[in-house]
Amino acid sequence: MKAIPVKHYGRYVSAVIAIALFAAIVYAFSQGKINWHAIPDYFFDDRILTGVGKTLLLTVLSMVIGIVGGIVLAVMRLSKNPVTSSIAWFYIWFFRGTPVLVQLFLWFNLGLVFEYINLGPIYKNYWSDFMTPLLTALLGLGLNEAAYMAEICRAGLLAVDEGQTEASHALGMSHAKTLRRVVIPQAMRVIVPPTGNEVINMLKTTSLVAAVQYPELFRYAQDIGQNSGAPVEMYFLAAAWYLIMTSILSVGQYYIERYYARGSSRQLPDTPWQKVKANMFSLGRPKGGAA
Repeated sequence: MKAIPVKHYGRYVSAVIAIALFAAIVYAFSQGKINWHAIPDYFFDDRILTGVGKTLLLTVLSMVIGIVGGIVLAVMRLSKNPVTSSIAWFYIWFFRGTPVLVQLFLWFNLGLVFEYINLGPIYKNYWSDFMTPLLTALLGLGLNEAAYMAEICRAGLLAVDEGQTEASHALGMSHAKTLRRVVIPQAMRVIVPPTGNEVINMLKTTSLVAAVQYPELFRYAQDIGQNSGAPVEMYFLAAAWYLIMTSILSVGQYYIERYYARGSSRQLPDTPWQKVKANMFSLGRPKGGAA
């Protein structure tokens, strides 16, 4: 018997509609009053490249603060001490319940409450001089991220069956060694995917620090747009750079997830490069036999 594949006419119709909509959008943008030539002229401008570097630096530093703080808060939430657990719960409740932009402005304007910062013989200065735009950005983004990472880490730790811990203790392993050798490696499969999403989201959220005068990619694009008379074009340029950076981070996230999935599946999925090679080799094979 010869199997005849079922024809899916709905797929062809939806594909035609999607292509028509895409063509209509491209045509609308091509007819708009946008100077597209300004984008390649400024794409590798020194100010734009400096903004890209500061955006990446701010992303890395904020995520380090968020991950370290999230781990500490997750352990506090899981603590049997009600005071420790309550403090962690209140922190997560407050920072997840208020917008990042509001938190940035609060940090920036705390000089109305604390005129000086006095650390004794170590450091003493006016709050306005101490709270620089960079420090404001790191505190606003990093401390907010810690609240989300705390819940991600807590979910990962709770996803590991308690029998794993009991069996490790029965073998004579200490609590710290059990966490390091048994619990955390298994929890990483749950922690890594949302953490990768948080890194990508953090990269985009850094654009908010332009409101507190920190010069990153979006801020530089705004300044160039105002000076060159092409503000909308510079927004497209900034969007293109954000797409490039998030795409690179997405590739890195894929390989990290693949690494921690080794113990959960018998055969790991092919990498994009392996898929390309497989398709190239399959094109050169004759039908019905090996190449």
